[in-house]
Amino acid sequence: PEEMVHYGDTKAAQIALARGIAESIPASGVTVNSLLPGPTESEGVSTLIGKIAKEKSVSVEQVESDFIRDARPSSLNKRLAKVEEVAAMATYLCSEQASATNGSPVRVDGGVVKSAY
Repeated sequence: PEEMVHYGDTKAAQIALARGIAESIPASGVTVNSLLPGPTESEGVSTLIGKIAKEKSVSVEQVESDFIRDARPSSLNKRLAKVEEVAAMATYLCSEQASATNGSPVRVDGGVVKSAY
């Protein structure tokens, strides 16, 4: 998003760095991936949404719905990700079950990014 160019740059750098590290240690048994959360219902976001809801005298759910509709219309889930969903992906990526996932960007963004990779 246009208001998050700095954040997108950070994600791009993270992907490039992880891929480069993964390429530098092939067949080592060590995996290096990029976990890229999208809009997430973190503590800070929840506080901000609560503040906006109070100021507008509307529900928290309405503020979240309006944000997704207006600012993240490409979302396929039409909601913020839960921190537990991001944590579950991190747990997976750190597990033996993810041993064939290497040098990859892995998104937990509810489908916000319109890209096959």
